[in-house]
Amino acid sequence: MIAGVLIVVGIAGIVLPVLPGLILVLAGIAVWAVPRNDVVGWSVLGLAIAIVVAGSVAKYLVPGRRLRDSGVPGRTIVAGGVLGVVGFFVIPVVGLLVGFVLGVYVAERVRLEGHGLAWPSTRGALAAVGWSIVIELLTGLLATGVWIGGLVLG
Repeated sequence: MIAGVLIVVGIAGIVLPVLPGLILVLAGIAVWAVPRNDVVGWSVLGLAIAIVVAGSVAKYLVPGRRLRDSGVPGRTIVAGGVLGVVGFFVIPVVGLLVGFVLGVYVAERVRLEGHGLAWPSTRGALAAVGWSIVIELLTGLLATGVWIGGLVLG
């Protein structure tokens, strides 16, 4: 029961970036697997950890490549990140996303001297954030699928 709740809250935390989603998914799987202390439990936990590690790496590599390919400089991403952190504390739940987008837009508007040139860069950054969320969600769902498979086998 507790394992399932942790996993569901973790998946929700991926979609609404307030909680550490993948960590909660892994914690839920561990809560189920460790007390079992059998081959199925440890195999499911090991596979889930491998999936989360691979997904976490992909979550940063894929969007980073898309941002570089779209010509968004690193300092713009840093500005978006800083305003994202500020937004997280100023606007509950959606502040991280709002702050990131605003930071990227302002940095690009200053760098490119105008709205017309700044908006395509901001859209590119939004697409990269979207890919990051999709990759993390798919990772969490895949790890959850492994856990469900363990439930069926065990």
